[in-house]
Amino acid sequence: MHKRNTIKLAASMLTIILLVIAYMAPAAFAQDDMTMVPVDAFAKLERPQVPFAHDAHNEKAGVDDCVVCHHSKNDDGTRNTEESSEGETCASCHAVERTDGGTPLMRAYHQQCIDCHKQQAKGPVACGECHPK
Repeated sequence: MHKRNTIKLAASMLTIILLVIAYMAPAAFAQDDMTMVPVDAFAKLERPQVPFAHDAHNEKAGVDDCVVCHHSKNDDGTRNTEESSEGETCASCHAVERTDGGTPLMRAYHQQCIDCHKQQAKGPVACGECHPK
């Protein structure tokens, strides 16, 4: 009887572990191959697309926590820097054109990158440093 319960417990734990891995795997590998900042939401680009090697950037910048770049939104619309929005596109919250006073997509990209680069005193902050001709 004791051996049967141990096997059931082990099988349950293995199932839970596999479900957690299956749930987390897409998010963990979603941006491994990212080499450019996504621009699908923009109908027309004003400047060339920004090269961005996600993993190389984070390794060089020492960014381990996804929420550093992938913030979410509180119910009152303010920025939530505790919960990650990893796996969602920036455009899912930041529309290209906004009339509700929220941050439009282009400004969201610029604020996210430039503000961090200024705070860290490293990384590009001028247009041509990110948007190559």
